[in-house]
Amino acid sequence: MKDGTLGITFRETMTGGFCLGESDPAQGERRGRTDGTILSLHADVEIADLDRFCSEPTHAGRLTGHIDFPPFGTGIPGKINGVFNLFSPTDQPGLKLMVYELGFEHDRRDYYLAGRKEVRNDAGLDLWSDTTTLVTRLHQGSNKSGPVVGAGILTLGPGDLIKLASTIQVTNARDIVEKTKAIGDFTRFFLGELAGSYLKPAAPSS
Repeated sequence: MKDGTLGITFRETMTGGFCLGESDPAQGERRGRTDGTILSLHADVEIADLDRFCSEPTHAGRLTGHIDFPPFGTGIPGKINGVFNLFSPTDQPGLKLMVYELGFEHDRRDYYLAGRKEVRNDAGLDLWSDTTTLVTRLHQGSNKSGPVVGAGILTLGPGDLIKLASTIQVTNARDIVEKTKAIGDFTRFFLGELAGSYLKPAAPSS
């Protein structure tokens, strides 16, 4: 990061039912809730260069953090090369992704937690669920090409969203003016992407 480059950091916690031995996130979420196996992803997101982040198509940042999952333990540290993308385009018209991926180790084995929020204007009021629901799979190995060994769905509740907002920090701001500008630029980017995704006719239901 070069001196004077404005950036943003924030913390986000998502929690939900998760089950080992499942590959379907919906089924893994149901079984996890029934069996009491709840996974929490405590994500620390860093956007080192806010201007570049907003202008690049993939809108990529850096993800670190830790994982709580009783079958493996709590406070499991993630590796430093996690992946974060916000409103990243796909080859499907109208579909953008919020990507959260974090590798970690357990019992000397590598695992890779890969989650994504699917942002698109389907029929109905789905903005809240799209932007707070992380469809998640756990891969064995150091990336998501490895076999799936668990799955579930993590969510961000209203209380978690308030906590997220309270953790937003601006890096390299010299004064309150630069801090306010950075937060304003990030807010306009976020709301602009939402408007582009949802303020248009919904895709017809099949």
